[in-house]
Amino acid sequence: MLEKLFNLKENKTNVRTEVIAGITTFMTMAYILAVNPDILAATGMDQGAVFTATALSAAVATLVMAFVARLPFALAPGMGLNAFFAFTVVLGMGHTWQFALTAVFLEGIIFILLTAFNIRELIIKAIPINIKHGISVGIGLFIALIGFKNAGIVVGNDATLVGLADIVDIKSNPSALVAIITLIVTGTLLARKVKGALLIGIFVGTVVGIPLDVTHLPSSFEIAPPSLSPIFGKFEWGQIFTTDMALVLLTFLFVDLFDTVGTLIGVTSKANMLDKDGKIPRVKQALFADSIGTTLGAILGTSTVTTYVESAAGVSEGGRTGLTAATTGVLFLLALFFSPLFLMIPSAATAAILILVGVMMFTPITKIDLTDYTEAIPAFLAIVMMPFTYSIAEGIVFGMLAYVILKVLTGKFKDISIVSILLAILFVFKFFID
Repeated sequence: MLEKLFNLKENKTNVRTEVIAGITTFMTMAYILAVNPDILAATGMDQGAVFTATALSAAVATLVMAFVARLPFALAPGMGLNAFFAFTVVLGMGHTWQFALTAVFLEGIIFILLTAFNIRELIIKAIPINIKHGISVGIGLFIALIGFKNAGIVVGNDATLVGLADIVDIKSNPSALVAIITLIVTGTLLARKVKGALLIGIFVGTVVGIPLDVTHLPSSFEIAPPSLSPIFGKFEWGQIFTTDMALVLLTFLFVDLFDTVGTLIGVTSKANMLDKDGKIPRVKQALFADSIGTTLGAILGTSTVTTYVESAAGVSEGGRTGLTAATTGVLFLLALFFSPLFLMIPSAATAAILILVGVMMFTPITKIDLTDYTEAIPAFLAIVMMPFTYSIAEGIVFGMLAYVILKVLTGKFKDISIVSILLAILFVFKFFID
């Protein structure tokens, strides 16, 4: 049955290889079950409920990828997008988490429509490639800054804006030690190409945090997953026609669009799965899985669901079909029954993972054209303005505005797309509204 469903022989693979690949993918991305609830809890959302929403949305979206697109990719609430949700939309702009969930839900609906009418692929071609790379790098720096802050390694400083905390005094700042140990251990495992390095690192940090009173062991262990009721279907419709909603929605759409497509292209290329024309097989179905995951995730109560670059780990193990994704999806379902183990993980341990995810997101910097200043300056502004303004949205605003302005002033009109011009107009309008 599995052979007929996933065409294993045609893809030169077998059940054992696909299952191992699926387990490997889960191990490399299971950290999201600890990190996502920790990040979204900063908004006031119930951490246990977010855990359940994270596991369920990841499982359903990945299973759609498995059986509809039949590709070896896994999905879950995306890093960077959850940071934008929590630290920009809620804590930065002052909106409620219900407002942010509404934006995510609308994003999912729009993506379903864009995918159905093949518009998503057309939008991809209209955005400058160097801005795409710059956004990825900028989000990496932003996530790393959040990680250093959550770890207690970097603190606010009136004289220099930020500064190094006292990381030697274990009594007053034990979290810093836990984060540093987690960072060293996980970094070493990554360098040695150990499968599941991020998850193992979180486990080590959690154990180290027990004697330092950073990790708080659960008083009881319940098999049933935490209830979704505190966050399920909690939307806020009163502000859907505001400028802020438009900007937030546009940012979610923009970042998720290129994050997903970039991952699909990168991993299929690595697996030699691109067709003779360089196209991704069943890309429309893959984007559909992403859209369904985001829409369902918002209803359940979590941030944007996207395709994970960690899927490359499973592909490296030989995964080539939807059976790899199906295995990963089932493991996310099983994880629902071990919520106390994931929720006891301290933010100091996950902070180190955020720093390393920042490293992973930094790699596109090598693809930015630094010889053309009309490309390099916008990309640079997109990168640095994200951590400097503590906002992913502001980085995109400065990058796109700089791109359009520099291209116009240097007479390179053919490089400017209609979409770029519309974005620039919207961002200028935003400055006057603010």
